[in-house]
Amino acid sequence: MNYQVLLSEMLTGTLMSLRIFFSTLLFALPLGMLVALGRMTKLRVIQWPVKFFILIVRGTPLMLQLMFIFYGLKPLFGIQLDREIAAQVAFIINYSAYFAEIYRGGLESIPQGQYEASKVLGLTQSQTFFRVILPQVVKRILPPMGNEFITLVKDTSLAQVIGVMELLRVTNNWVSSSADMTPFIVAAVFYLLMNSVVSRCFGIAEKKLSYYR
Repeated sequence: MNYQVLLSEMLTGTLMSLRIFFSTLLFALPLGMLVALGRMTKLRVIQWPVKFFILIVRGTPLMLQLMFIFYGLKPLFGIQLDREIAAQVAFIINYSAYFAEIYRGGLESIPQGQYEASKVLGLTQSQTFFRVILPQVVKRILPPMGNEFITLVKDTSLAQVIGVMELLRVTNNWVSSSADMTPFIVAAVFYLLMNSVVSRCFGIAEKKLSYYR
């Protein structure tokens, strides 16, 4: 086995996994907030479709969603997405639903009295949200968000079901051709390193926001 070529290809696969990871966060985080606000609105014409969207996305496997977006859009709507784009779209849709529920839990955990106190102090709704509510929400949702980020790193391996050459697919190709388990060990190290960085970042963030202690 040529370990130099193996490492080079696995690094390329890791970069693909990271592209899916960061593109998912870039779009799913703000989209999740919009979905959360739609879920919390009192307008049923908005609330019920959003609740149905969350139910469908959270109630079906991400792997199935990947295959539907890549294989199902063409016969239904005549749309054929590139493999990487299809993977990114599926991950963004999936994680926006999970992020939305985390946001909702954080927002609903804030006592109503804080909104009323902000109103008495003369703060506008936007000032109340960004200066009073949001900092507390961020602090409260960090642990579940950290879990989702770590899960996302590992879930990028599911992109292989539609032929995306991410880290695990490269690993499987090498193991199949060489009957050597070394690529699995290398892949495990890569995933551990990525999740160690994520865990470290969230640890630092939680420490900085522990101002009530």
